[in-house]
Amino acid sequence: MEATQQRMTEGSIWKKITFFALPIFLGNLFQQMYNTADSLIVGNFLGSNALAAVSSSGSLIFLLIGFLSGIAIGAGVVISRYFGARDDENVQIAIHTTAAFGLVAGVLMTLVGVLLSPQILVWMGTPDAVMDESLTYLQIYFMGSLGSVMYNIFVGTLQAMGDSKHPLYYLIASSIVNVVLDILFIAVFHAGVGGAALATIISQFLSAFLCMFRLMKNKGCEKLYLRKIRFNWEMLKQIVRFGLPSGVQNSIIALANVVVQSNINSFGEMAMAGVGAFSKIEGFGFLPITSFTMAMTTFISQNLGAKQHERAKQGARFGIFMTALLAELIGVVVFIFAPQLIAAFDSNPAVVEIGVEKARTSALFFFLLAYSHAVSAILRGAGKAVVPMMVMMIFWCVVRVAFLMITVPLTHSIQMLYWVYPLTWGLSSLAFLWYYKKADWLHALD
Repeated sequence: MEATQQRMTEGSIWKKITFFALPIFLGNLFQQMYNTADSLIVGNFLGSNALAAVSSSGSLIFLLIGFLSGIAIGAGVVISRYFGARDDENVQIAIHTTAAFGLVAGVLMTLVGVLLSPQILVWMGTPDAVMDESLTYLQIYFMGSLGSVMYNIFVGTLQAMGDSKHPLYYLIASSIVNVVLDILFIAVFHAGVGGAALATIISQFLSAFLCMFRLMKNKGCEKLYLRKIRFNWEMLKQIVRFGLPSGVQNSIIALANVVVQSNINSFGEMAMAGVGAFSKIEGFGFLPITSFTMAMTTFISQNLGAKQHERAKQGARFGIFMTALLAELIGVVVFIFAPQLIAAFDSNPAVVEIGVEKARTSALFFFLLAYSHAVSAILRGAGKAVVPMMVMMIFWCVVRVAFLMITVPLTHSIQMLYWVYPLTWGLSSLAFLWYYKKADWLHALD
């Protein structure tokens, strides 16, 4: 086995999780730069309307990408379980079945995204002032769906076997390419928001190819053979069983966020730009937490695959504590420096005012969001993905949408859009706390 692959079933628990999470964090940081570079360059070179077009596209993109990312999580759980159990034959079958799924899904997503974008933007109530730019950005972005899907598939495969370093290296390279192409297409060639989307998809294809070549260079059960990429139906059933709940969860949450975005759109372009700018900051701020939760899923899955139940329980406790602590520290920083952070994206005073209000409503409740994500990651690693799906569907979708449908028409206040997130984070955290304490999730994979 090469040094980049590691088994999480032995050694210091906190070191294994932390040092596995660190490259994931740095990789996610550079991945976040994809969209943030678009927003910074678009906001400063093309103005607030163009920034609103790019920002409002995020929920729709995640609606489709999030579903397949959930399936990739399921594939990672299956691969991690067999890798932890040292079942080399099934690791090979899982890797090649996952790759086959990604190829088919990427082609289908391209067709769905390009064809449905115009109608969905209308349903979202996208203002006429930004409709054309939003549609241009989305359709070009979805033309590169295959690169995005295969990147998620290949990174999930590498991380499932304990390799979080190579995805980092490849994301550094691709994010640098993304920034250079953004400046080239927008500032030099004056390609508008379409240039920002094109820069993103070229960078995604680059990172996907680099990850694929890494898997092809691996040895033993970790190696990818192009000629072996095909569906094994029994393995596909396992991948779908573990991944479908996460995929459905991601898409339904994204659908709820599309409803939220349509409410934001109703308050005009400045609200779209201000809330969109805060979303970028929140995305950066939450990267350490996301990185820990991804590491926890791999840790839990490998250890339960190896029947090391007590070690899995200790790792879960450490992960929950660290994610909640990190989230609250980040929330305090965002609360204090919100004006400067929002102004970095758009210095328009109206945009800054809205972004700061959103930040100072949500930031101090980040620990609740972190707790929900931490327990979700643990349960996914234990093969109990249906539980976080149900909890988040109820609180992050049904309750969130119902709250907005009742309060916004009554109050006509954008504050309701700010408070809906801490409210639903708190409710989901209470549900997860009850389940984590009462259920026997440790023996779900036995």
